[in-house]
Amino acid sequence: MTLEELRGQENTNEASDRMQCAGSALEELLVSAKKQDCLTVGVYESAKVMNVDPDSVAFCVLATDEEYECDIALQIHFTLIQAFCFDNDINVVRVNDIERLADILGADESGEPKDAHCILVTSTEADAESWKGSALEKLSMFCEESRSVYEWVPTITLPER
Repeated sequence: MTLEELRGQENTNEASDRMQCAGSALEELLVSAKKQDCLTVGVYESAKVMNVDPDSVAFCVLATDEEYECDIALQIHFTLIQAFCFDNDINVVRVNDIERLADILGADESGEPKDAHCILVTSTEADAESWKGSALEKLSMFCEESRSVYEWVPTITLPER
């Protein structure tokens, strides 16, 4: 085994560990934000919040799966949301397990699963202090590390239950 192959394996293991840590942090953040009523769920609802009060957005999650990968309208919305997030220094990640996200979010009042294609974690200045040292901070570090290797919108895998 060459030194390059050995380093490649180490980097793969480190990336896998980072991904698992980020997945756990994302789940922790979503559960915590849901309890504090700091989630905006849905593409259109998220766009409204970003238009009205972009300073309240602390984090953005874009989710899709194989069924929606060819949905051009959804991909256009994602591109616009990503651009908005970049312009406003909002960390954004992708998740490829929309069913798992829907499980975390639960159902709406009618019992239907929520549209989990776009999820915003919002916060007021008072909430911002409670997020310090938390899952949001871990995810921010993950996003910053990803950008340093030119992965602008990293993909996170949520942990299995």
